[in-house]
Amino acid sequence: MKSMTRLSFAFALLSVPLLAQQSAAGTAAAPADLASEDPIQVMVGQLELERYKATIKGLTQFGDRRQGTARNRAALDWIEAQLRSYGYAEVERMTYDYSPTAPRASSSPAGAQRVPDQAVGGGRMRGNRAKTGVNTDALKQLDPRLRALNEEISLPGERQQVWVTKIGTTRPDEMYIISAHMDGHGWGEAANDDGSGTAIVMELARIFADPAVRTERSIRFVLWNNEETGLNGARAYVAQRAALQGKESPVGSGRYPEPTWLGVIQHDMMLFDHGMPRADGTVSPEQRPEADVNIEFQSTAKAADGAQKLAWALHAANAAYASHYPATVGPHMTNTDSVPFMDLVPAVSLRENERGKEIGAGWNPHWHQPTDVYATFSDKDFMLGLNAAQTTLGAVGRLAGASLVK
Repeated sequence: MKSMTRLSFAFALLSVPLLAQQSAAGTAAAPADLASEDPIQVMVGQLELERYKATIKGLTQFGDRRQGTARNRAALDWIEAQLRSYGYAEVERMTYDYSPTAPRASSSPAGAQRVPDQAVGGGRMRGNRAKTGVNTDALKQLDPRLRALNEEISLPGERQQVWVTKIGTTRPDEMYIISAHMDGHGWGEAANDDGSGTAIVMELARIFADPAVRTERSIRFVLWNNEETGLNGARAYVAQRAALQGKESPVGSGRYPEPTWLGVIQHDMMLFDHGMPRADGTVSPEQRPEADVNIEFQSTAKAADGAQKLAWALHAANAAYASHYPATVGPHMTNTDSVPFMDLVPAVSLRENERGKEIGAGWNPHWHQPTDVYATFSDKDFMLGLNAAQTTLGAVGRLAGASLVK
C-alpha cells in the first residue's frame, strides 16, 4: 500500500462522498466547495470499511500476538513495513526489558475483597453479569491451525514497540499521541482485542502521511506492546521519554525527538457492543441498534480537567463526522494504555463498552477467548470500529490544525 500523491488527493477533493450532499435550498452542493471549507471531512472520507477490515485481517495472520514470542515480533515487523509503505521515512522502535517477577502476596486483610457492585475504575455494576477471564487452555481453540500458531510460550527479556510521527509545520515541539496495543492472548487471533484498535491507529497514520496533509502540531501514532501483562509497554514509554518532552535535539536543529505531550487517545476493543448479558449469561449475536463509541477519562486523575475537555472534543467530532454510531462520555477510564499518562497529560480511552462496569461484567464473551477471531465479527461490528476512527481523526484533525495543500 502506498500513500496518496498530491494529485490523487486533489482528485479526492472532487470525488469523496460527503455526509451533507444537499444545500438548504435542496440543490446539490459542490463537493469541492464543501471540501475547501472543511478539509477534515475530506480526510474522514478516506476511511473505508473494507480497508479497515483488511488491516485487521492482516494482523490476525499472527494469531494472538502474545508478547515475548516470535509471532509477536513478526507482527511488529509487519506493522513497521505497513507504516513505511504509507510514506513515513522514519519508523522508530523503543526497546525495553520485561522480566516479570512472582506475584506479591496481597496486602489486604484476610478475607477482604472488592465490593461486588463496585466496577473497576469507579462506577457501580448494574444488571446481569457473565463470567470473564483469560483462556489458557489450548484445547479450547478448536482450529488446529490456530492452536499450532499460538503454541509458543512467552519468555521474559527484550521487548520492542513501534511508532511514526507526523511532524507539525508551526509547532513541531507539541504533539498528540494516538495509540493502541498490538499484543493479545487467549489462543485466538486477537482481532478485537486489540487488532481493532491497532488498525484504527494504522489507518489514521496512513491518511495523515499523505504529503497533501499539513498539521500545525505533531501527531505520533504508537503501537504499544505488553498491554496484556499490565500496560508495561506504555509504562516503559513514560519512564524512558517523559523527561525528554519539548527538548530540541540537537539544539538549533528544529527537531524534537519527544514533543511536549498535549493529549493521549487510546483505542482498545472497538467492535462488539451487543448489549448486556441475558439472565443465562448469553449475549445477543447482533450488534445492538443503540451501540455507541465509549470515550472515557478518569475523574480521579491529576489531569482530569484537561482529559474531560479532550473527551468532549472527541464527542463533538463524533457528532460532526461519524457516519453511524454516536459517542458517550464517561468518567471511569481504567486498565488501558492511557492510564500511565493520566496524571501527566490529558488522557482518554475509546472502547466498545465501558471498561469497568460493562466489559468487566461480561458484555463481550469473546474477550481473551479463542473466539476473538476475525470471522466472529460482522460488518455492523466493524462499522463501530470505523466510526471510532472517524471520531478520532475528526478530533485530532481539529486539535492539531490539519489542512490540505491543493
